[in-house]
Amino acid sequence: MKICRYNDDRLGVVDGDDIVDVTQALDVLPSVRWPVPPGDLAIAHLGDLRGEIERLAASGERLARSGAVLKSPVANPDKIIGAPVNYLKHQDEAQKDAGINFGTDVKTINEYGLFLKANSSLVGPGEGVAAKFPDRRIDYEVELAVVVGRGGRDIGEGDALSHVAGYAIGIDMSVRGTEDRSYRKSLDSFSVLGPWLVTADEIADPGGLDLELSVNGEMKQSSNTSFLIFDVPQLIAYASRAFTLHPGDIIMTGTPEGVGPVAPGDVMTAWVESVGKMDVEVRA
Repeated sequence: MKICRYNDDRLGVVDGDDIVDVTQALDVLPSVRWPVPPGDLAIAHLGDLRGEIERLAASGERLARSGAVLKSPVANPDKIIGAPVNYLKHQDEAQKDAGINFGTDVKTINEYGLFLKANSSLVGPGEGVAAKFPDRRIDYEVELAVVVGRGGRDIGEGDALSHVAGYAIGIDMSVRGTEDRSYRKSLDSFSVLGPWLVTADEIADPGGLDLELSVNGEMKQSSNTSFLIFDVPQLIAYASRAFTLHPGDIIMTGTPEGVGPVAPGDVMTAWVESVGKMDVEVRA
């Protein structure tokens, strides 16, 4: 199932080139009051939602995907977790490119661990990326994004995939410079998630998916998640040793080689096998 959030926070199911409005399914969610429990309410109760979504999808109002503004399918993640330098070929290009490394010795995730991105940086593909810091290099990084469905702490690798609600495409935008990653990657609109959430039952193995990104029609990145240094189960287990994971948490799994700069007016097209494709505009 492909579940999206669109326009004025409508809930939809993607059916071919159409979106079926199933917003009424949200009525099954429990009411909450302060303090609101951590995590995304819809993702936490996805099991309850699915039955209602399937029922409503049979007769819901349809609109063309091309006429919808797609937002992040996760509205309220507790945290966005990044995996730095999780492809060896990306390490190689970063070591050779002074515009990326700024004179530092680029290591891999084995040495860096993980980092956090501000939740306020999260947008959907229809909202676009704002290229702030016009005097600085701003790079795209396409990634497979994992959305946690069942939270936990100290999760074992063998059980990790059972904690996944689904997958999406992530674009981890970066301002290059000497500041800490959590600053340079947390600008508003610098975490793009979309175009929808593909539920975990549709992707048996996230460890063999092709992924690509082009800019203005020119291919820039093309790789496969089989080249991840820490694969998806390792990332979930590793993250959960440090952080309690909550439903809706987003794990950006890292980007392959081919990263580069964009400027206002550019259009990034990102694709991940079994997930989909999304166009994201860069604006001033």
